[in-house]
Amino acid sequence: MSSCQSPGTPLPSPSCHSRDNSRFLRDYAATQINAFLWISLIAVTLLLLRKLFKLFALWAKGSRISGLPCPSFYGHSKLISETNLTGLLSESHNKYGSVVKLWLGPTQLLVSIKDPVLIKEMLLKAEDKLPLTGRAFQLAFGPSSLFSSSFDKVQKRRELLAAELNGYLLQRANVISTKVVDHVMEKLHAIMGKGTLDCKIVSQHMAFSIMGATLFGDAFLAWSKASVYEELLMMIAKDACFWASYGVTPFWKQGFWRYQRLCMKLKSLTQDGIEQCRQNYKLFSHMDKNSNSEISNPETKNAPEAPFSSGILMPDNLSSQECNGHVNAREEPCGNIMRVMFHGCLTTAGLIGNILARLATHPEIQDKIYSEIIMSRKGAQKQKQQNVDKMLVLLATVYESARLMPAGPLLQRCSLKHDLNLKTGLTIPAGAILVVPVQLVQMDDSCWGNDARQFNPYRFLSKAVKGPELAHISSLAGTVEDLVDPDQDSCILDDPNHNAAFLPFGSGTRACVGQKFVILGVAALFASLLEHYEIRLQPGSEDDPKPMLNDSVLQLLPSPKIVFMKRNSRE
Repeated sequence: MSSCQSPGTPLPSPSCHSRDNSRFLRDYAATQINAFLWISLIAVTLLLLRKLFKLFALWAKGSRISGLPCPSFYGHSKLISETNLTGLLSESHNKYGSVVKLWLGPTQLLVSIKDPVLIKEMLLKAEDKLPLTGRAFQLAFGPSSLFSSSFDKVQKRRELLAAELNGYLLQRANVISTKVVDHVMEKLHAIMGKGTLDCKIVSQHMAFSIMGATLFGDAFLAWSKASVYEELLMMIAKDACFWASYGVTPFWKQGFWRYQRLCMKLKSLTQDGIEQCRQNYKLFSHMDKNSNSEISNPETKNAPEAPFSSGILMPDNLSSQECNGHVNAREEPCGNIMRVMFHGCLTTAGLIGNILARLATHPEIQDKIYSEIIMSRKGAQKQKQQNVDKMLVLLATVYESARLMPAGPLLQRCSLKHDLNLKTGLTIPAGAILVVPVQLVQMDDSCWGNDARQFNPYRFLSKAVKGPELAHISSLAGTVEDLVDPDQDSCILDDPNHNAAFLPFGSGTRACVGQKFVILGVAALFASLLEHYEIRLQPGSEDDPKPMLNDSVLQLLPSPKIVFMKRNSRE
């Protein structure tokens, strides 16, 4: 008789049922766990094989590109730093041609392109940015839909931002600049009383003021917390790249938390600035109308990238939906405004500082620009407006300054999903870092002539002749200043973008959306400034500074010392 049966009964006891059920459950659980483990093992194996296949494909495709041989399995990472990368690329291009590779590690390929035609093709096809490119912005201001690495995610926002910058704001750039000059000069007079002026400090004040007036309205210039905002922004800019350089967010560092507190304070000040300027600047009333229309329209409410009214200022487009909760919940409030302010101040300050230094060392260019300003004033219908479009030498000076010292030494792109096939037959594997050595390209004799490293605004001017063709004036012809007379109608300003080697604002799908606004806005700024002041070097100041990377942007160092001389004081 079985132990599971009671004497005289054929049925198993309840204890027998319990043991059978538990054994069944144990077997079932073991079977399921084994199945799960096998499936997991197969999935991990397939994932590793896929990554291994991609790695072998990367090595195979990378081997077809010319470049320096790898000194070790870890590539050239030990040879590369921010200071010598441009020099290393220059040597590689001279030896291996217009397209060269550098292995930054066993899984990371860098491809540098110097030929302008190939650069233009690459910038049109490579629409993405490196995932870590915006890490400095994300640590400081949180996630953003305007600065994502994937072009698909940022395309609509970029189009809206470009429309605002090149539309309504472009029309009022002259008015902003006149007020900015008055505001900045008031600050600088106080500084001049204590000593000389540094180009870096002057350009920083100018860039901050013009960006603030652009984003927040003219009331920003009278905002009591503007100086604190500027100081905070520059402190964050100084440390942003350092904290972004960590592969893992350094939560264990006390300095990182101090940095985060500065960022939180900046966010709070940004909100205060929006509220303050909304109360004092009547055009911000459009913001409420826009918000109400979005709330009343359910389709618009669920579409954070829907078109805005063309008469609304850019701060509305960047902040109204964020402040009303109509964006991705992961995005920081007003994060896009801080990003535009941060990036715009750094790059615009670099351009303004370079122009100040060039004008201080080339007084003859200042005299010609001043003559243009006087001529423009005589023909202007309104005395307060600057007709910058007719100031050809001034615009050429802005172009030339941007050419000689772009915002950074490299343009970076990548194609995250697909291989990049160039017309030359070369294939660049997906995920490779694509760079353009802008400094090398914009100082290449084959693109700009024998004086490519010299400051010559006249290279962007042409002299019209009878007939459909234009005779382009080049410094190779001799003294260009004598050949081009900006006061004559025959002088024509060339579009610098027709030269594929002109890349201070990038090119292609990821080109700077504010290029036109920056060019005309900075030109109007200097038209207002030079109408009343002359820029001169402080006696004994460095007259030949060199472009160097500082706070993530190129700046002339050592920064020249300058003085402003009021024109009517000499008349």
